[in-house]
Amino acid sequence: MQNIKILTAGDSSLLIEFGNEISPEINRKIAAIVKLMREQHIEGIVDTIPTYCSLLVNYDPRVIRYEEMKNCLEALLRLDIKLDSGKRTIVEIPVCYGGEFGPDLAHIAEHAGLSEQEVIDIHSSRDYLIYMLGFLPGFTYLGGLDERIFTPRLASPRLEIPAGSVGIGGTQTGIYPMDSPGGWQLMGKTPVKTYDPNRKEPILVEAGQYIRFVPIDRAEYDRISDLVERGEYECVIHREV
Repeated sequence: MQNIKILTAGDSSLLIEFGNEISPEINRKIAAIVKLMREQHIEGIVDTIPTYCSLLVNYDPRVIRYEEMKNCLEALLRLDIKLDSGKRTIVEIPVCYGGEFGPDLAHIAEHAGLSEQEVIDIHSSRDYLIYMLGFLPGFTYLGGLDERIFTPRLASPRLEIPAGSVGIGGTQTGIYPMDSPGGWQLMGKTPVKTYDPNRKEPILVEAGQYIRFVPIDRAEYDRISDLVERGEYECVIHREV
């Protein structure tokens, strides 16, 4: 892989820069390296944190020294890594749009010059690549929002947005994983917990996967919510080849 840089990021981290653009190809490169690192079980690596164009590798300097860590990463990057371009993992996220769950749906529709149903149809008509997680545990930065429904953030952010809220912030869409302040335009809510500290795997999704929003009505929202609270709900997952 050419034009990749390894930079020092503090006394126990290295940053691998894959470029300076947001693209699915770079995202696949990052995902491939993360997968390889997991398979290698490199002693001393504490965590790997992918971003749009880079990968932060946190390591324990008591276990592996800086030079050893850097040499190890350089060796991995020299390998002929096959990008997983044909396979996709798509996680379905049910969403109840509008009403009390989507107080800004009417504004999004007005801004776009569309009906509320057209906005819902557009938002739920494509699969969104998870470029990275951040801001809050499990907060997804998704790529692929249709430009017809780009909507500026709120002029004055809300002090508290309920967990599960689905919104639009400029050119992005995403899910709030927990109650928090925020300035995105809220269009709906999912009963699924994308972050649950009591789960074996607290964060539901990971970078490199895709999210598909599926419209549901209030009755279905309540039914799924019940199952979620009992620990009996599992999202539909598609694995394409």
